Amino acid sequence: MGNKNHKKALRSLNKRIAEHGEKIRLEYEKDFPDEGLIRHWESEIRAFEKGIQQALKRLGK
Repeated sequence: MGNKNHKKALRSLNKRIAEHGEKIRLEYEKDFPDEGLIRHWESEIRAFEKGIQQALKRLGK
């Protein structure tokens, strides 16, 4: 993949992290938040962060 694709991946992953963060925030506002769902989203955020680190490494940053 070229630098353009890595930069696109970074934008996409950051967007997904923001989306999942918002889902978590909204879930915590409920009377009975689904802890399993929150853990799932948190694990996905960790995976996205790992992808960001890999993309940055490939970009030489």
